[in-house]
Amino acid sequence: MKRICMKSIRIMALITAVFLIRIPDVTAQAPADTVSSYTGRSFMITMRDGTSLYTLVYEPVTAVEPLPFMMMRTPYGVEGRFKRYIDGLFKKMAEDGYIFVLQDIRGRYESEGQFVMMRPIRDRKQAEAIDECTDTFDTIEWLLNNIPDNNGRVGMTGVSYPGWLTAMALLDPHPALKAASPQAPPADMFLGDDFHHNGAFRLSYGFEYVTRMETTKKNFIFQFDMYDTYEWYLDLGALSNVDRIHLHGSLPTWNDFTAHPNYDEFWQRQAFTTVLDKVTVPTLNVAGWWDQEDFYGPLKVYDLFEKRDPDNLNRLVVGPWNHGGWSSGYGDGLGKIKFDSPAGWYFREYIEAPWFAFHLKDGENPNIPEAYTFRTGANKWISHNAWPPKDNVTVKNLYFHPDRKLSFRKPEDTGDSSFDSYLSDPTNPVPYRKRPIEPTYYSKGSGWGIWQTEDQRFVDHRSDVLSWE
Repeated sequence: MKRICMKSIRIMALITAVFLIRIPDVTAQAPADTVSSYTGRSFMITMRDGTSLYTLVYEPVTAVEPLPFMMMRTPYGVEGRFKRYIDGLFKKMAEDGYIFVLQDIRGRYESEGQFVMMRPIRDRKQAEAIDECTDTFDTIEWLLNNIPDNNGRVGMTGVSYPGWLTAMALLDPHPALKAASPQAPPADMFLGDDFHHNGAFRLSYGFEYVTRMETTKKNFIFQFDMYDTYEWYLDLGALSNVDRIHLHGSLPTWNDFTAHPNYDEFWQRQAFTTVLDKVTVPTLNVAGWWDQEDFYGPLKVYDLFEKRDPDNLNRLVVGPWNHGGWSSGYGDGLGKIKFDSPAGWYFREYIEAPWFAFHLKDGENPNIPEAYTFRTGANKWISHNAWPPKDNVTVKNLYFHPDRKLSFRKPEDTGDSSFDSYLSDPTNPVPYRKRPIEPTYYSKGSGWGIWQTEDQRFVDHRSDVLSWE
């Protein structure tokens, strides 16, 4: 029996000044032919322990001055991806002129070594220990010494796992790393990101992601034998059947899931909470309001950095996007919701690119506020001098009432009507989106990317679902 008491939920009613912007005519923008204006070369860059990482370097065909590096490291494969990146996330920066660096991390695709999911932070007392931070450091050192006509500055960015790799690079940053933008990085895989949300294990996502990443060196597609994965997971039975029937102990991360069901030292060691101890590099943290995977992470990384930011280097941008929704397209809607503003395009054109240009190319200061958020409904960008906002904020309590009502008025009932209850049956779980539920990856029509914006009334008739208005 689940009992939900009529206690208050604290919410903030924000009354802040609107930061008015002028949105240029997007349709009038002619696409630049940036692919033909870049030439690429591949390198195997050797790390301090002798492991070599596959790295692609793209340089402008014509450059009138030394250029900074813009680097992204990823487990998802870099071969053949450059056009996709400069048509999306790097489009404006490609037009401005950078030396782009794309790298396969250890054990993935063309790189040597062993892949370790969210490789733990090394013991800094051991000089030869490695982690993603040291691999980034060694890569930057090699680039500075072996790629001519660079200006000695490096920027780094990435979304999701590459965003986490960007945050890792900030633990002990190379002196040449002058700007970094961790975008949707996970910060704690148990408390709020990816595999667990608020400690609840996300079975379908966890299983499909781990089989994708650890079955082979390249992305792998698990073949379900039925279209509705809700039915597949229900028929699977006990969680132990995943390994008994399908994995047979072969995937390390799944073994970790089953060995560490609680927030023990294993999960705490992976979290950023104890290691983000200073801010020495200008950092642009990016999040999406409807991020179905990592909304907790970027806000947590920003918060941790903000507590250790005496030089005011830390910034936050939150827009009306799902996971990585700002990295391509106009970003003017999500599912059936329209925002009357090309928020994704605006971010890349007028926030991200000018911010990197300022720090890496001595461009004009874009004066990005402390926090820059998109207010849906009003469909406007709002600037804040702190996050969470401190000025012009009214804190109110929102209360549950009988008959499934919500009110700002405190309830007076103390009897049987002061709580609601429901029975939860594990053999009849509540689906999080309409059935049939397609696989998360590589399926036509998969609703994974926009499920958080979907109308949830398809489960409202169930006796084990409560809602209040």
